[in-house]
Amino acid sequence: MDNQATTQVDPRVLEAMLPYFTVEYGNAASKSHGFGWRAEEAVEEARTLVARLIGATSREIVFTSGATESDNLALKGVARFHASRGRHLVTCKTEHKAVLDSARALERDGFEVTFLDVEPDGRLDPERVRAALRPSTVLVSVMHANNETGVVHPIAEISRVTRAAGVLLHCDVAQSAGKIPVDVEDLGVDLASLSAHKMYGPKGVGALYLRRRPTRVRLLPQMDGGGHERGNRSGTLNVPGIVGFGKAAELALAEGASEAERLLGLREKLLGGLLRDLEGVVPNGSLEHRLPGNLNVSFAGVEGEALMMAVREVAVSSGSACTSASLEPSYVLRAMGVSDAMAHASIRFGLGRYNTEEEVDHAVRLFVEKVRRLRELSPDVAERV
Repeated sequence: MDNQATTQVDPRVLEAMLPYFTVEYGNAASKSHGFGWRAEEAVEEARTLVARLIGATSREIVFTSGATESDNLALKGVARFHASRGRHLVTCKTEHKAVLDSARALERDGFEVTFLDVEPDGRLDPERVRAALRPSTVLVSVMHANNETGVVHPIAEISRVTRAAGVLLHCDVAQSAGKIPVDVEDLGVDLASLSAHKMYGPKGVGALYLRRRPTRVRLLPQMDGGGHERGNRSGTLNVPGIVGFGKAAELALAEGASEAERLLGLREKLLGGLLRDLEGVVPNGSLEHRLPGNLNVSFAGVEGEALMMAVREVAVSSGSACTSASLEPSYVLRAMGVSDAMAHASIRFGLGRYNTEEEVDHAVRLFVEKVRRLRELSPDVAERV
């Protein structure tokens, strides 16, 4: 139940990938023989499938090693390309570390970055973006769905603000693509980061969407080499991974709506069971504007670390996978105004394609039992909360 961290590779995805490890093992950049031609054809077919998932064209898709690289390329590439026009960026305090750390790296290079607060429900008010813009602003970066809370930002409204100001908008859609509808035209974004392993594809492959219409988004590549991916990202393409990414995108487009409906039902069952059998269960973030399979809740009166140890048979997270090794409370929840005690007591459930109703029932029983037990062992903690 930690499908926001990663997902199981769908067997149909693996089946599509296997020939490109052994039989069709060509380099997609090899133009002098059939092995290379067939690899290139497979890459271009996958590029079309990934583009179709988000309403883009194939020429707008740049393959990368994952959403972290895509975020780095978007922020650093755009900022450095447009540095002569302006050196100010805007982002949000609850962004993924790949965006926040890229922004801080740019600050060390002399750029200015405004980090915006969110509302208590975790969403970013477009008016905050409007107020933060300056004549020197070249890029705004706001994720579509948060990786910890699953909260979905009003990206279409934010894009109307950025477009009116002539500022580029980057959006990390790694958590939302394949789970809820993502259409770059409807959202109005200029750049978007994706990752295959969040949608039942392989790890180590992602993409960056670069708008070409009505004007082409320009950036400076962050890796030098053979000029692959139309000069935007050098490096031999991961053909098996890209093929798997394409297949995962195809499946998400075909089955995503019905899957989202089923996951929403499982989430409501999970939340309903916890609220029914336990007091002091507090959902974090908007339940209305949220990924269907995500549930982030705090259990009042419980030390989060102790709860994680007590429920080890169920794979959940105490925050994002990128920061869960830290004993610090979630920076995302703190930015939403959640107290340190309640942030420490938070658990992220990420329901996915292979979870069942029986598993949800088991998780409810287990958490109810362990939370009650921990509260009995530490009544002083419960009283403080």
